[in-house]
Amino acid sequence: MELLNTYDDKETAEIFFERIEGEKRLASERDATETVYNLFGQPTWKNLYLLDMFNLKELQGIIECRKNGQSFDQERTPGNNKNA
Repeated sequence: MELLNTYDDKETAEIFFERIEGEKRLASERDATETVYNLFGQPTWKNLYLLDMFNLKELQGIIECRKNGQSFDQERTPGNNKNA
């Protein structure tokens, strides 16, 4: 099991905890005034996709466009590159 992501609020962490598959654990870590939630699990492509990480959904769209012979060149807008 590896640390997959860290979240600032418990609700978001629990949502993503339910999404991933395999062995997993959600652990809270408290600093003086803040609590963060660490999501541990198997670093599989499927889990990374389910966590919306590394623009894998964008990559899937590019691959689908390419399969269909469509253009996939698109200019990125600032803020559209989350979790990169």
